[in-house]
Amino acid sequence: MQPKENASPMNSTSAWLNVQRGTAPLLLCMPHTGTSIPPAIESGLNTPWLSRKDTDWWIERLYDFAPQLGASIVHTDLSRTVIDPNRNPSGASLYPGQATTELCPTTTFDGEPLYRAGRAPTEPEIAQRRRDYFEPYHAAVAGEIARLRELHGTLVVYDCHSIRSAVPRLFTGLLPHFNLGTFAGASCAPALSAKIEALCDATQFTRVTNGRFKGGYTTRHYGRPHEGVHAVQMELACRGYLREPLGEVEPGNWPCAWDAQFAAPMRAVLEEILTACIGFAARA
Repeated sequence: MQPKENASPMNSTSAWLNVQRGTAPLLLCMPHTGTSIPPAIESGLNTPWLSRKDTDWWIERLYDFAPQLGASIVHTDLSRTVIDPNRNPSGASLYPGQATTELCPTTTFDGEPLYRAGRAPTEPEIAQRRRDYFEPYHAAVAGEIARLRELHGTLVVYDCHSIRSAVPRLFTGLLPHFNLGTFAGASCAPALSAKIEALCDATQFTRVTNGRFKGGYTTRHYGRPHEGVHAVQMELACRGYLREPLGEVEPGNWPCAWDAQFAAPMRAVLEEILTACIGFAARA
């Protein structure tokens, strides 16, 4: 479908939520790249490092080419420790029977307690965080989907994530480099997932689809291919774009510094993937 004529959209920025508006049929969501924690919440946490240990480090830099493709981006500066925008707001687990973290996490991925004794968020505090942070984030995502559908009719929602390559509490062994989640095929057309798979498989990197990570709340909630909204989650193993220590991480070695040269090969594949997402939506 040809895009409709439209004036150049304005970007939007708040203290913690950033919306960068493009005109291509592609929306990137970045729910876990932030490190900001309100002082009232941080005062109850064990350490600043533990509170930020599970950040999706440097994802915003890895994908910083996306605006040049015309993609839109919804990005929160808020740490996932405050609230996780990619969890079910009801608190129901997305992976029943498997270790995970909550809507307002109380432990790290490794099971370490985030809060000091007696300071974990109460139900009223969780409800307040939902109102203050979860709902505005998803209102921004839903608003961008509606805007882009007015322009194109069909679009791709691409949820950007990364995780340390070895987290024994969550999965066995080393995670593949590319972990594509499509909610077992329910969140996007088979042609889109097949194209992304082919691009990953043509590289030196490893790939799995709907393995340990099948897509979080964003993919499952917004992916409605029969309505023209195709959603995928891309969970990257950090060693694909960072000089990640594969043993125990500690404040002295994690997070590691951004290295553009090291990240370049994976970044090149990601640019091909996002270009393919735009091409898929344009042809739909």
